[in-house]
Amino acid sequence: MTVFTAGMEFFVFHRDRPGSLALRDDLLQEHWSYMDRFATGMIARGPVFTADGENLVGSVHIADLPDLAGGRAFALEEPYYQAGVFRDVLLRRWRNVLGRTMWEFPGGTVGEDDGGYLVLGLGSGPVPDSEATDEMVTQDALVTYGPLLCDDGRTRVGTVALVQAASAAEARGVLGSGNDVDSQYAVVEVYRWQFGGRR
Repeated sequence: MTVFTAGMEFFVFHRDRPGSLALRDDLLQEHWSYMDRFATGMIARGPVFTADGENLVGSVHIADLPDLAGGRAFALEEPYYQAGVFRDVLLRRWRNVLGRTMWEFPGGTVGEDDGGYLVLGLGSGPVPDSEATDEMVTQDALVTYGPLLCDDGRTRVGTVALVQAASAAEARGVLGSGNDVDSQYAVVEVYRWQFGGRR
């Protein structure tokens, strides 16, 4: 199991600007070359789509980087961002509860639709206890999971999960059920997600 401990872990969600798909395609090799520089600290990555899988929404990268300045540079110096492919970026510190990368998850294929979802809960919901987390890992459903944090690394502002599920509703369930989720999270967003990177 690979556990990155040298720096700070970050969740980066770049959201596409409408009408930027052609520019995105033109810059694909530059994007990959840029990301190659961060390969040793990459925890997860991949394109994000609407919940029905029909339309590209953006890209997610979860990476271990040296410090806050390194996290900001990673997000803002990215070629797609510099060229205007993205309309905005969500950059938050994150903690790798499972202590593994997506490449250590037994069930995903780069570039394939393997039933992956990004679940983003904004609010102060708790991290599952170890028993619940172990159960999810045993079920081979949870690719990665962790809290979103403020720059101080302590104040919790949400939760991010990458999960394999049969539906968006099932994926959303990784945050809990019913009223529990509604009381803990102001907003829950669910997107389709694919294992990213070079094939």
